[in-house]
Amino acid sequence: MKKNIITIVLILGFLGVIAYILMNNKKENEAKTAIVAEKNASISVKVDTVKTEEISLDFSANGNFAPFQELSFSAEKPGRVVRVLVDEGDKVRIGQTLAIIRSEQISADLQTAQASYQNALTDYSRFENAFKTGGVTKQQLDQAKLNLVTSKSRLQQARISIGDTNIKASINGIVNKRFIEPGSVLNAGSPLFDIVNVTKLKLKVNVNESQVASLKLGNTINVKASVYPNVTFSGKISFIAPKADTSLNFPVEIEISNNVANDLKAGMYGTAEFASNQQKQSLMIAPRNAFVGSVSSNQVFVVENGVAKLKTVTAGRILGDKVEILNGLSDGEVVIITGQINLQDGSKVDIIK
Repeated sequence: MKKNIITIVLILGFLGVIAYILMNNKKENEAKTAIVAEKNASISVKVDTVKTEEISLDFSANGNFAPFQELSFSAEKPGRVVRVLVDEGDKVRIGQTLAIIRSEQISADLQTAQASYQNALTDYSRFENAFKTGGVTKQQLDQAKLNLVTSKSRLQQARISIGDTNIKASINGIVNKRFIEPGSVLNAGSPLFDIVNVTKLKLKVNVNESQVASLKLGNTINVKASVYPNVTFSGKISFIAPKADTSLNFPVEIEISNNVANDLKAGMYGTAEFASNQQKQSLMIAPRNAFVGSVSSNQVFVVENGVAKLKTVTAGRILGDKVEILNGLSDGEVVIITGQINLQDGSKVDIIK
């Protein structure tokens, strides 16, 4: 029994010695870690100073060219295509026949209407002569006249329907797409042609509220297409949206006359250059990667007494590598431009050149 007690005491004593050694080692490791952390507490960063600069109020906006007119032709009556008189890429004029469609039903309706009209005309002539001699009453004559008017109206409608089988262009333009071939069987509403007019085009862009205030209908705007970087086209503002979209931007349309060769195509990428010939004083940050994440985050780190402070700002226009600051910073503040990925609000920093 005594032996067991002595053994237990020895084991407990041995475990106590091990625990003591481990505690001392832990304290030594924590001390070393604290020393290393103290040495590495400062994060190396590069900075730039916020400056007030005189900047131009000129700005540009990108968008896509759209045709001045665009129209899709569909069949109004069922029938079979007899002839197609134009092909994709052909220029067409208003009133030009594009295709001829035959409809047996429409032809039969026309023949029936013509026969009915001739019968009504003959009946009315006979009743009119008989009325003069007292052979028919005034009521009978009026009924014959009504039948004549009704038959004539039906004949006119049948002739209009026959005219609908000759598909004619209602705008000037170019055949962009042809959906039919001779022999095609059509139903009412079947697509026939897409015609676009690119003698003029519209460049559709978006501008913000500070930019739209200086724009007026009819203003002359220089426009460039991405595929013709050395050519400048002249355009005029034809539309300014009275209401902003969900992104708080205002759609603006600029009308441009195409050249003789119609080099500008609908769907091309273009840039509108809005010139104001005015300048103003603005706070600027450079480069734009001073923002945490991206410019849209509206957050930057500034250095105050060797410590990084996270600030929320209001960004304005982006001018090349510079960003206009509308609110949140003051002239002369020091902004961190590299090393933000390692920073938190309150981190110590070491400024490097």
